[in-house]
Formats: sequence, structure tokens, C-alpha cells
Amino acid sequence: MRGRQYGDGEDRTLLELGVIADDLTGGVKVASLLEEQGVRCPVATSADAVEGLPGDVQAVVVGSKLLSRPAEEAVADAKHSARALLAQGAKQLYYKYSTLFCSTARGNIGPVAEALMDMTHAECVLFCPGRPERSATVYQGRLFLGTDMLHETPRRYDPVTPMTNSNLVEVLQSQSRVEVGLLNHDTMRAGKAACERYLAEQSAAGVRFFIVDVIDPGDLARVAALASHSALVTGSDDLPVALARGWSGRNVASTEPRTLLPAAPGHSAVISGSCTPRTSRQLARFEAVHPVYRIDLLKAASDERGVLGEAVEWACARLVHGPVGVATTTDAAGVKRAQAELGQESASALADDLLGRMSRALYELGVRKFVVAGGETSGSVIRSLGIERLEVGAYDDLQGGYCHRADEDPLSLVVKSGSAGEDDFIDVALERMRMADAASG
Repeated sequence: MRGRQYGDGEDRTLLELGVIADDLTGGVKVASLLEEQGVRCPVATSADAVEGLPGDVQAVVVGSKLLSRPAEEAVADAKHSARALLAQGAKQLYYKYSTLFCSTARGNIGPVAEALMDMTHAECVLFCPGRPERSATVYQGRLFLGTDMLHETPRRYDPVTPMTNSNLVEVLQSQSRVEVGLLNHDTMRAGKAACERYLAEQSAAGVRFFIVDVIDPGDLARVAALASHSALVTGSDDLPVALARGWSGRNVASTEPRTLLPAAPGHSAVISGSCTPRTSRQLARFEAVHPVYRIDLLKAASDERGVLGEAVEWACARLVHGPVGVATTTDAAGVKRAQAELGQESASALADDLLGRMSRALYELGVRKFVVAGGETSGSVIRSLGIERLEVGAYDDLQGGYCHRADEDPLSLVVKSGSAGEDDFIDVALERMRMADAASG
């Protein structure tokens, strides 16, 4: 492998993989899955934070808010991240999106992929959202969750990214200028040479994007082998692990994957913006033992400063006694009321802004251990806390959300998507961070 000289005189191998994640929570999960394999993979919260990576880093994730932004903004952000990763010598770029191929009605996956394809001069681009070990499979271009097609699941009711079409070729084509095709299962099973011939023929006919059928873990390995020398690959969480297994001459870390990160002495708090039934159950279990302040979005819309001031005063009186929670989490009826009065996007943006500002106030009150529920909420909290780079723990029962900012004022977080985790997730997350404090002791 080639080496590169860095500003501090350190020489290290170039990055094997630079990941551009369409949200921060998903980016942390990808990093944790790579860490589980012994691949050192920090998460940068912006393209500018990619510079100055440690010498043993083999992959890095840039977690950006691409999913719900206007397409032109998402494209500009992704290109900025790609330039930073390529400047660090990344051999391959990976555009990470949700297993559910989530996108707004305007659509960001196609435009972002087109921009990255142009930057990397890729002949064609594979799209591999399948995660068969999590019962998410793609067959004949249709996405299945278990035995149900995507449009038959509750995801069709998602307020921000409703998925009403399971045919991913059609979904991607609706937001792409280039022609979209399918690399089907029969061709995949015919072997790498057959796939390469098919892709070459289709590319010559003008097809540049290919949804890939994946129905079992062996298919992921086949996709990784096919894409091993591609400048750009796209997909969900598991394909980067399959790609890493194919890196020749990779020096796997000699230590066990890290499930305990450094200490972060200070108070603990839970921030919840997700309104999924699973998060609601987790928060209810936490609330049975610890106090939770529930923000009324309709009240906050007319008196934001007053509501935040009240919440901060409430937390200040209780933090000395143990963990506290602050949430905009509510039931389906509460979500409908807020969206009806404020608008769907405005309600979501207000909740994330309030929780981000509340996390900063809690930090100033001495909180250094956070559990954050909700993908967009997690991004808002991390941005509000001014975090530029995170160490990530190996994937385990915290489902890839355990991370740490290491500096003179250390801080730890466990972030989760709304649908992640068992009912005791918050308890397990808080205990893990307490264990880290005790181990440093």
C-alpha cells in the first residue's frame, strides 16, 4: 500500500474507505460495525473535521444531514464531504443511506449519487440497501421487510419520508436523470464474470445506476467482491463490513473490539425526540424511576424562551439526584395535533431545535453522559454540543450508538434511531457509561 506524509511527520497508509452517511445516527452505526471487525473508524460531524486523522485510521465516516434537506443542499454537502475524503487519500467512497431507502418526496438519493459519480468518474454505481441478517431483502428490485413489501409496512405512514413504493428501480428512477437498471439475483448467482459482462453491456446502453438484489448474507459478499475496485459504492449498513473483509494486507487491530470507551465524569440525561412506539416504551420505563420533562410543542411555538427556561430550571433542581429526561416524545394523537397546527416539517424542526438547545443547557449544568433517541434529534444534539469528531464503540447490544468525544472535557453519548433497541435500552446505555467512569477510576 502507498503511504502519505502528514503535517505532524507521521506516515500512514491511505484511507481504505470514506463513508458519506445521510444522517449522523446511521453514520455512527456503520462506524461501530467496522469497529467490531477491528477497523479503526472514527466519525466526523463535518467535512472539515476529517483533517488530522490518527495514523491507525483505516476508514472514516462523515455524518451529514442529507436525508431531509432540499436536494441541492444535500448535493453540495455531499460533494464537500467527498472532496475532503479524497484529499485524505480515500481509495473508495461509500454513500450510506437507510436500509429502507428513505427519501423525501423530492428525493435526495439519486441527485447525491449522480454528483458523487461525476466526481469519482465511476462508470456505473451499485445500490445495495439490503440487510438480509436484519430481514431486509431485495428481490427483483422490490424491498421486503420480512415477508412484507416495504409499502405494506407502517413505513408508508412515516410523516417525513413515507415509503409507498417497494419497487426501488422506480423509486430511484423518479429522482435520477440517468437511467436506472436492475442487477437481479439470477445474474448475481451466475458469478462475478457474468455480472461484470452484464454491467458493461448495460452501461454501454446508457444504464448507470443498478439496484442490486440481495436475499442472503452470501449475496453481500458477492456484491463486495464485485465492487471491490469501484470508486463509488452505495448502500446501507452492512456492505462496508463485507468490503472491509476483502481488503488485502489489512492490519486488523491487535486488541479486542472496544465495547467500553473512556470515562466522561458528570451528570447523565436522556434526550428524546422520537415518537415511535418503541421509543415511547423505552421512555416510559425510564420515567417509572427517573423524572422526565415533556415539552409541549404547541406551547413552545408561542413561548419558546419561556418553555426552555422552565425546562432548564426544572432540570437544575433534579440533576444532583440522578439522571433526568427531556422529551418531545408523544403519542400519535399528539403528533397529529402538533403537525396540524404547525405543519409537518415545522413541527419536526421545532422539536429538534428545542432539544438541541436543551442539550447545550444541560451540558452547561454539568451533564457529560447523554442518551439521545431519534436520528434527526441526535444530529441536532451533537451539533449543539459542538462535537467535531467521535470515537465509536464496537457494535453490540447498544446497536452501534455508543460514542465518545475525547478531549480535555470528555463527553459520551449513546444515540439511537427511533425504532432501535429493546425496552430497557436507556437503562443499558446509562449503565454502560457509568461502567466506563468506574473503569477509569
